[in-house]
Amino acid sequence: MCYSDEKAVPLFNSDNCHGDTFYYSTTERVKQAIDFWNYSYNNRHFVRWTVILNDTNEKIGTIEMFHRLAEDEFNHYGILRIDLQSNFESMAIINEILEIANENFFKAFEVKAILTKAITKATKRIASLVQNGYKPVNRKVMNYDDYYVRFAEQ
Repeated sequence: MCYSDEKAVPLFNSDNCHGDTFYYSTTERVKQAIDFWNYSYNNRHFVRWTVILNDTNEKIGTIEMFHRLAEDEFNHYGILRIDLQSNFESMAIINEILEIANENFFKAFEVKAILTKAITKATKRIASLVQNGYKPVNRKVMNYDDYYVRFAEQ
């Protein structure tokens, strides 16, 4: 599971998550997180899906998406979080996720742009983002760095 993968955790976007680093070492903690994700879905805060490899049905991570409402320049932008096991942090898998997001999430979430985070050492993720039309924001988003953006018009 990606949330007990110490190599994967630094690549997760835990910005604005009240100190949760998404490193879970017990089944109970994972269940608590899933309960919160279900609550958030039921209350229309965000959607979190399991990422499953089609060939093997192996669960390799999750993605999250939501429509951000805020009184700043990023109002009505979507936030996409991609959490993958470290051994699946590859351009091929990230490209597939971004293809789905680019084709469906602008309309489904009624957003004008999608923001996603990729820290400097996430070189495969950054390469996938650039290949899929995302550009560095080059300024803080909610006081955080390392965001990339793609606009719906592309």
